[in-house]
Amino acid sequence: MPSVFNRLVGAATGRTTLRSPSRSNGNGSSEHRHDLVPSPLLPDGFVVPASRWIHPSVRMRELLRTEPYLFGPGIYDPLGAQQVMYHGFKAVYFSGYSFAMGHLGTTDMDLYTGSEIADAARRTVAGLRKFQLTMAVGDPDKGIPPRHLDIPPVIVDMDAGYGNIFNVQRVTELYVQAGVAAAHLEDQVLPKRCGHIGGKALVPVTEMIGKLRMMRAVADDLGNPEFVVIARTDGLSAVDAPEPARGMELAVERGLRYLDSGIPDLLWCEFPTSDREPVETFTSQIRKRFPEARFAFNWSSSFKWYRDPNPMTFAELGEMGVGFIFITLGGQHANGLGLSTLLAAMAERQEQGYIELQRQEWADGADVPTRSHHFFSGVPYHHLVGTKYDAARLGREFAEDLPSEKVV
Repeated sequence: MPSVFNRLVGAATGRTTLRSPSRSNGNGSSEHRHDLVPSPLLPDGFVVPASRWIHPSVRMRELLRTEPYLFGPGIYDPLGAQQVMYHGFKAVYFSGYSFAMGHLGTTDMDLYTGSEIADAARRTVAGLRKFQLTMAVGDPDKGIPPRHLDIPPVIVDMDAGYGNIFNVQRVTELYVQAGVAAAHLEDQVLPKRCGHIGGKALVPVTEMIGKLRMMRAVADDLGNPEFVVIARTDGLSAVDAPEPARGMELAVERGLRYLDSGIPDLLWCEFPTSDREPVETFTSQIRKRFPEARFAFNWSSSFKWYRDPNPMTFAELGEMGVGFIFITLGGQHANGLGLSTLLAAMAERQEQGYIELQRQEWADGADVPTRSHHFFSGVPYHHLVGTKYDAARLGREFAEDLPSEKVV
């Protein structure tokens, strides 16, 4: 972060600081292609981007320094993260609210544990690494060429830490060991609530800073000083806090105190609506003291953006100093719409509802990577590598020769 603390300790810890990018093309999608190199996990002749061996935290910091903004669609499982990667997004946001719905079928009120979401994050990071290998093979038998995809860094919700500093210690250790690039911590009391559910209360500033310090200490101790720490305040909408201030005054005061600690790399204020004026006020007030401050922004699914006559664009947020933008429940809403559409069609037209889904998947020009679940999940890769490692009944000779016009 642009704080004095980070500038002083950067050399000692090896941690690089985050600064606004020197260039801005306004789209957050500049291209950076790494060299292609072989991997022992690929058959001879196949390659992957060398970025595979760049630590996710290092990669995220590089993107934050060089992009006008970094955008991460919100998902909650490996399959969703793989689709994000397939479509070329440079970050993945692992949403706590979406995880609560997808994992437990419940809401965002600390009803799952830190180890549960950490395990899901671990499986997601592992799934992305495997997906890079399967896409690097393509499907030689069906003429599908390899795709050389960079692995996007994964940013994970840590809610309010699931307990005291020792809970924070444990979960941060699990995140870092899982290969997570970054995590955000919020200043609510436990059990916390979604930022858009009323009745939020805040812990003392010293308690929040202690948790942030623990996050940084764990990452440093595990040899990852580049781990990106995001501090979130719910001060703008909190109804209870130790300080007398409320609203914007409290949010700004909290944000400044957290940056004063020198710990956070990004600062996130949760806003109650899509109105731009509070965002402009918060970022400008913070930057009066920290001119190079970078922010995280939840382009939230809780807001009816389609009714906003002038919705904030990602490019505009980037110009305000927002380095990381995400839509927390974007994947959950997309899956909800898609599955509801299919189920309604099948309830009305039985098998014809599913046939219509397949027509859309296989329409000319459609790029739906999951339309062949065998390809997307890596069956061709498993046959090729199975042959390389002499696995039983794995090899292209075991693949049934079935007409492509009949099966996926």
